[in-house]
Amino acid sequence: MSALLTNTPLAGRVAVVSGASSGIGAATATRLAELGAKVAVLARRKDKLDALVESITSTGGTAIAVPVDVTDREAVHAAARQVADQLGTADLVFNNAGVQLISPIADLRQDEWQRQIDLNVTGVMNVIGAFVPHLTSAAEAGKPADLITTSSIAATRILEKFSVYSGTKAYISHLTRLLRVELGRKNIRVATIEPGMVDTELPDHVTDPDASKLMADLIDQIDVLQSSDVAETVAFMASVPRHVNLTEITILPTAQAI
Repeated sequence: MSALLTNTPLAGRVAVVSGASSGIGAATATRLAELGAKVAVLARRKDKLDALVESITSTGGTAIAVPVDVTDREAVHAAARQVADQLGTADLVFNNAGVQLISPIADLRQDEWQRQIDLNVTGVMNVIGAFVPHLTSAAEAGKPADLITTSSIAATRILEKFSVYSGTKAYISHLTRLLRVELGRKNIRVATIEPGMVDTELPDHVTDPDASKLMADLIDQIDVLQSSDVAETVAFMASVPRHVNLTEITILPTAQAI
């Protein structure tokens, strides 16, 4: 997707991007900074974050690296305090950290089940817990306030061997619908973005050979999404007028049939 937004519609905003060390997170952090936001990038891999911050600042953007494991609640709250101290109150939170581990349920890979629950559910909730006070303050001050979480088309599609991963993403998508009831009336926009096949490192974590082949075949056979496509969509969701909430956006490669 070529850049659709121009100028700096996000000037004056403070964005937080989790899962920012690669893929969709890194691309989105870069794009938000290009559009004028000050950006805090969160992930475990400090070296990747430092390189991302250097890339952003070298082209005139503002960014800070906040190395953190989002499954650690206290660490995420400390990260929120660091963002407040260094950049100000966050008013755009892209809750993006996640992992995809696909296997048949009968394989009983319970460690992989737990890892997905810890990151895709608990990690998401920790970010919400740490940054909803920021978003509330921003909204009360009359600023736009966005909580955008990365879900997946797996939240609604029935895909064999995706059971636990799909369950975690269904949790995110439905949680968003429920949070809007409480936060929407406070002028906090709550949204999910549900991508189809994106060419990121996420499929590299999949160990099941059938699932790996499915993803590899998609990448080989069709023009799949790039991280920049998702990044531009997230930026657009945050750039629309404050009274407009694009609540659920599914973004698919045109040729993806499943």
